[in-house]
Amino acid sequence: MRTFIADIFPKIQQFSKKLDQLTILTNNHWVSLTDIVNSKTVFIFRSNKQILFAENGLVEKGSWGYLGNQSILLERQNQTYLLKHAFVDEDILALKLDSLSGYAVFINETKYGHEINDMNDVVTFLETKYIKRPVAPSTNTVKERSNPNNIETPTYKETEPRENYDLFNGKHFIITVNFNNGLSGDVFLGGKSNRYFLQHGFNGIQYFDTKKQCVDYLYKQLHKTINYS
Repeated sequence: MRTFIADIFPKIQQFSKKLDQLTILTNNHWVSLTDIVNSKTVFIFRSNKQILFAENGLVEKGSWGYLGNQSILLERQNQTYLLKHAFVDEDILALKLDSLSGYAVFINETKYGHEINDMNDVVTFLETKYIKRPVAPSTNTVKERSNPNNIETPTYKETEPRENYDLFNGKHFIITVNFNNGLSGDVFLGGKSNRYFLQHGFNGIQYFDTKKQCVDYLYKQLHKTINYS
């Protein structure tokens, strides 16, 4: 799936501050955009190397540390994550989980004065602030969700659910779907909403009411990715 969020940070890298400027990180309220539509999670990096995860009024504690080389080590519920610098200023923080291509994107709620609902709002803000031109509409977000393009999902086999835990979704299950035409991908079940969902790297989570809806959308995205290549 093509998204502008994967392209914007390399384009504006020259405007990014360094991650070792820790005063930007500490004691601000960084709102995670991974699941902002369904749940608001705030990350608070404290100067004593403690990190607070606040979700809907409930607070969980973890730890963090700057490792040098523009990297952060973060620990949550006995899970340790190596996060690499992608972009940071007073408003936006983007981190990459080491070895993965997606981004974890945060808004500084302490300073940002506008409503943010999804990744397209972030791209629009960054384009306006740094590139000074309007962002082109994404053809693979709202339009694709409302228009199935008559792509029929083929028969498929699925694996047994595998239990997993990660920083943003908590405990959930992964189900690999193998379509009979050779395409395959993962759908997820559980997490904060206890529903089926797809995770587009760190570019956001999309929830579905039924497994069929989730599998159908997964196939549509796989099908379009093949056609785009």
